[in-house]
Amino acid sequence: MTYSPPTTNRTRRGRPARTKRWVVAAASVVTLGLVAWPVMSYFEIPPFTDKGDPISFGKGADGKGGGDQAPGSKALMPLGPDAGFKVSGTVPEDGSKVAVTTYEGKKSGFKGKVWVWAPKEYDDPKYAKSGFPVLIALPGGAGFPNNYWMGSDLKLQASISKWAKEGKSLPFIIAMPVLNPENHDKDPKDPKLGQYWDGSDIPGQPKMGTWLTEDVPQLIKENFRTIKSRDGWAFMGSSTGASAGLKSVLQKPDKFKAVIASGPDIVPDSRLWAGHAKEKADNSSDVLAQRLIASKGPDVYLGFQVGSSEPVKPPIDRFVDKYGNKGPVKTKYHVIQGGEHNAASYVPNMETGGLIQWVSEHMQGPTP
Repeated sequence: MTYSPPTTNRTRRGRPARTKRWVVAAASVVTLGLVAWPVMSYFEIPPFTDKGDPISFGKGADGKGGGDQAPGSKALMPLGPDAGFKVSGTVPEDGSKVAVTTYEGKKSGFKGKVWVWAPKEYDDPKYAKSGFPVLIALPGGAGFPNNYWMGSDLKLQASISKWAKEGKSLPFIIAMPVLNPENHDKDPKDPKLGQYWDGSDIPGQPKMGTWLTEDVPQLIKENFRTIKSRDGWAFMGSSTGASAGLKSVLQKPDKFKAVIASGPDIVPDSRLWAGHAKEKADNSSDVLAQRLIASKGPDVYLGFQVGSSEPVKPPIDRFVDKYGNKGPVKTKYHVIQGGEHNAASYVPNMETGGLIQWVSEHMQGPTP
């Protein structure tokens, strides 16, 4: 005879009731989790963020860093070694990652942070054997210890992604190095307040020109699929970063083809140049433009923009009138009506003024 425990109304009714409560509670936890996850992730609250996690961009088509360099190919596979990038943030619009590493330049000897971002197209299998163009984005202001383009608030990465989808821009890799070796804007009592290095190799100072034009590109070549020729390399920047990018393209047109310079100065004006007049002239966009025109090439594409409401209008008009579209110096100039001297004005107007499309049309994009 099989024993069966007695059942009661309470037993039959209570178990489903308890089960229902557990189901409701579990569903509530899941719902709250789904709501909380993006919020917690946005504010980078552990464990809802991958900030600090290792990330690598350096695998070639064969899955190995330093993949085969195909003869005749326009693409340069990652040379290695892996730089040990770590996730520093997420672009909210598409989930792509901004990463950072500290890199010691082999040619400059300077050691500093570099942030990077790759567009979604970079991971598309059809571009697995293709190089991508690089945009070196330089900030204004102190330019140290951070490069403000690495934040999602200015929407540089989100904008490039959107414009690439719309056919207005190439899908650039963005490199965002520190511009200066230290920050002299931090203390109003500091007698060196406002000191900067003009993105140049000032005698007796850290070689920031070599850092920007030799070491940072080398880091990107070591870790990304890039384009061998200068057709895949450009600068963009605002204020002092724009000045450094402009000067770099004019100074090394064999390495860089274009720049989008927003609110730049034209001539170097750091007080660190005192006693070094010749070297200062060698880093002046005025002088460099004259030299490039005299040497008849190669062609460079200089996109300028300035806000109509900037407190001190940079002398772009004079530069464009004097050198623009003369010989190898090709220029495009956009005045932002009501625009101010800040990155928030400059980013959207890279599209509005047609500068990003103009530069992209003269550069090499990825090929399937």
